[in-house]
Amino acid sequence: MARRIDPARRPVIGVLCCNEVADRPIQVVASRFVAPLTHLAGATVLLVPAMPDTADVGTLSAILDGLLLTGSRSHVAPWRYGAAPLPVGQTVDEGRDEVALVLAGRMIEAGKPVFGICRGLQEINVLFGGTLAPAADAARHHRGEGHDDYESLFHHGHDVELSACGRLADATGARRVRVNSVHQQGIDRLGGGLAVEAIDPDDGLVEAVSARPCGADVLGVQWHPEWDAGTAPASRAFFSLIGAGLRGGSGSHSVPTWRTE
Repeated sequence: MARRIDPARRPVIGVLCCNEVADRPIQVVASRFVAPLTHLAGATVLLVPAMPDTADVGTLSAILDGLLLTGSRSHVAPWRYGAAPLPVGQTVDEGRDEVALVLAGRMIEAGKPVFGICRGLQEINVLFGGTLAPAADAARHHRGEGHDDYESLFHHGHDVELSACGRLADATGARRVRVNSVHQQGIDRLGGGLAVEAIDPDDGLVEAVSARPCGADVLGVQWHPEWDAGTAPASRAFFSLIGAGLRGGSGSHSVPTWRTE
């Protein structure tokens, strides 16, 4: 049976936090992930702590209409997909891994949509049994944080090809779009049941995936659509798909125009 959302209320989407330290342990999520979920997807945001001992996934999966796995400065722990430890200087967030994978799995089983951005795409791939590896052409995909200010990281980008008849191609009306690129790792072996939504035409890296295993959308992208969602049509389309998925649909969702300053 198709999931129905009361049109009189805004759907509630969980946004996963990360564990970081700023003089003390804190839960962190960048504000840029939250704003387009409100303005473009028409959702109410509930922040989910990346703390396995406090995140009650049973209750959360019942309350939430959908889940967004955000990007992060940390990586998925390699042991979760059978790989060697990460190079020195690259960090993991074991608490985030645990909450993300368990909660996303529970949401999918309940027929509720799960979306991923950057690390979130990688978590989806691992959840579906796939593996990760360093980006084959690191300079193409990531501009070193030690050499650039924060904003310039998101100005680094390249083109991706969208799969014909895919969700992103349908939502954007395009077969090739330019995206930002701020990641050191990417998909190695694609998870079972995932369809390729976008690919880097130069090095073949999978840049977006989708699935609909239990009647609701699973959609993840390797780039950061939240960064330019107020100005880039392709990024707005991603959040439009989130809005439609939260409401139980699979097509584009009509949203107001929104532009960041």
